[in-house]
Amino acid sequence: MGVIFKMYFAAVYLHFIFILMSTPPNPEEFYNKLKAQLHDTALWPAEYLYKFIVLSDKEKIKQIGVIFNNLGAVIETKESKKGKYTSVSINVTMKNPEAVIEKYKQVAEKVEGVISL
Repeated sequence: MGVIFKMYFAAVYLHFIFILMSTPPNPEEFYNKLKAQLHDTALWPAEYLYKFIVLSDKEKIKQIGVIFNNLGAVIETKESKKGKYTSVSINVTMKNPEAVIEKYKQVAEKVEGVISL
């Protein structure tokens, strides 16, 4: 990826974080806003970077991996300094914004205590 594309993608990611922080607790409203943003900021199919935080429990990390199984996802994990939490980054090509949102919903439903960024 080119430097300009990486910078653009970083700006879009930060914008999503802002939306997440300013979004009311209604999940469907959040997902509708996210869907609109994804439609406006990328040509689909596109690579998408998911980020999750879970307690450092191998089973929880495995559950996330299973959800992205058979998609050609690149999954990276990083434990927090004290080892209590693990961040899970998943880079995967998704076909459309609806598919992106569906994976967020699957993770939220199946992995107790997960934080989606």
